[in-house]
Amino acid sequence: MSSICNRVFSELLLEGKLCDTVIRVNDVEFKVHRIILSSCSSYFRDLFCSKVSTSEQQLYSFPHVSPNIMSLILEYAYTHSVVVTEENVLELLAGADIFAVKGVMQACCNFLEGQLSFKNCIDIWRLANCHSCSDLMQKAYLYILHHFEEVAGLSANFLHLSVEQLADFIEKDELSVRQESAVFEAILRWINYAPEERRGHLVTLLSKVRLLLMPTEYLVSTVSTNTLVRTSPPCLTMMINTMRTLRESNLGRPLTQTRLPSAVLLAVSGFEEDNPTSRIELYNVRTECWMTVSNSREAQRAFHSCVFLNGFIYYIGGFDTFEYISSVQRLNLITQTWQEVGPMHTARCNVSAVVLNGCIYAMGGCDRYERLNTAERYEPDTNQWTLIARMHERRSDASATTLHGKVYICGGFKWDEPLSSAECYNPQTNQWTVIAPMEIGRYAAGVIAYQDQIYVVGGYNGIRHTNSVTAYNPLSNCWHMVTPMITSRSNFGIGVLEDQLYVAGGFDGHGAISKVERYDIKTKKWYTVQDMEVPRVGVSCCVVDRNPYAAAICHN
Repeated sequence: MSSICNRVFSELLLEGKLCDTVIRVNDVEFKVHRIILSSCSSYFRDLFCSKVSTSEQQLYSFPHVSPNIMSLILEYAYTHSVVVTEENVLELLAGADIFAVKGVMQACCNFLEGQLSFKNCIDIWRLANCHSCSDLMQKAYLYILHHFEEVAGLSANFLHLSVEQLADFIEKDELSVRQESAVFEAILRWINYAPEERRGHLVTLLSKVRLLLMPTEYLVSTVSTNTLVRTSPPCLTMMINTMRTLRESNLGRPLTQTRLPSAVLLAVSGFEEDNPTSRIELYNVRTECWMTVSNSREAQRAFHSCVFLNGFIYYIGGFDTFEYISSVQRLNLITQTWQEVGPMHTARCNVSAVVLNGCIYAMGGCDRYERLNTAERYEPDTNQWTLIARMHERRSDASATTLHGKVYICGGFKWDEPLSSAECYNPQTNQWTVIAPMEIGRYAAGVIAYQDQIYVVGGYNGIRHTNSVTAYNPLSNCWHMVTPMITSRSNFGIGVLEDQLYVAGGFDGHGAISKVERYDIKTKKWYTVQDMEVPRVGVSCCVVDRNPYAAAICHN
């Protein structure tokens, strides 16, 4: 329906002209047009076309909806837009469901999806089920799985799950927990809320726990000694069998199946023993180890940029030992097949790339002859790159990230010294804005959005490879220093995985390294992580955080 038609229909509604029906809600009457309501609601279409309804009937009463909600539904019918708020979303969704106004239901679902939190996700899951909103229901379900520890601790409605619902959650491979002990403790919290009614469900729930993934000490000192476990013969039998299996090192049983992570960190390509490589290593937070998942002859490049978008890893620009390249390749994570897509307008080594609103942005870099201030945007639907506004500074070996709908690029190398400048791109206006400079210039650093701030990590400051870290607050336009890394490094991979900031590989001033560490903003400390299998410099990291992609690459 065109905007012109919408405007005409709205004017007719306001003026009460050509109306052929009256909708009464309590004491409020709305003069409407049957054809307009029928166009957006199968309920009204069936009502007005039924044999019971006649052309002479002009008044229909609906006592089970408020005048305000009916007004919003009618507004949508005439304008195809509706304002959803925290105050009206529940009643509006219920009303839209009654009258089968799919557009309003979808608007409500979109709003609720954006409101998902640890505390309300179970409420939204149940609400979506009540109104048969399958897509929202699935998203809320996955949210619960991926944030299970927080939901179990913070959601009051976790305690009101049925035993069948709780069992369904904790048996899933996709359940995201740092330690299997968190599942056992969540079960105890649920049982202790109504112990007399629920203690008999322990055997059902304990059978879903991956007991063999727990540390032996925890099994012996905590699980086996728990009063509920000790007083349940079936649970005791389960524990005896578990301990026997551990002694026999029989790891082929279902309870040893590692839970799938909600996201994985990929370390992609780079220089390996002075040669470009296409090696992809995967870090799984569940197993706390790296494994090589691909090492083909395709996309052997370094000093490139890597991003994940819609099931593909895109390899952008870089250097292949012979030339600086403009080509872009992508890897399908599910089929493990490669495809070359549209090339950039310019060859770019040491390029910065990010994903924003379904598009890929490539900025700066070097084309062998000069540092670049040009930038371009790739749209997968058209397979075309389009030049966008130039940056204020020429910069290669800079790093970029996105936050709140904008692109941020920091540091880099211009002529003969590292840059301390940083700038921000707004795709709505196609303009770059210079933001406050960093305390020191640096290039080959890692830049990432983390906890609503822009973190710039490591890099080379013109004198040494540094371990320093600084963070930018967009609200105050100020930088502040953060706890330094354990290891100085440049040209490394960086990513945020399960609220932890990870850095992998790089160059420490002496050679390529395989060292990995993570930063926890809650403790403000860095922790060492299992090394990558192979030392690499010029490596790029990306986080794959959407099912079925994370699951597919783990299984591959």
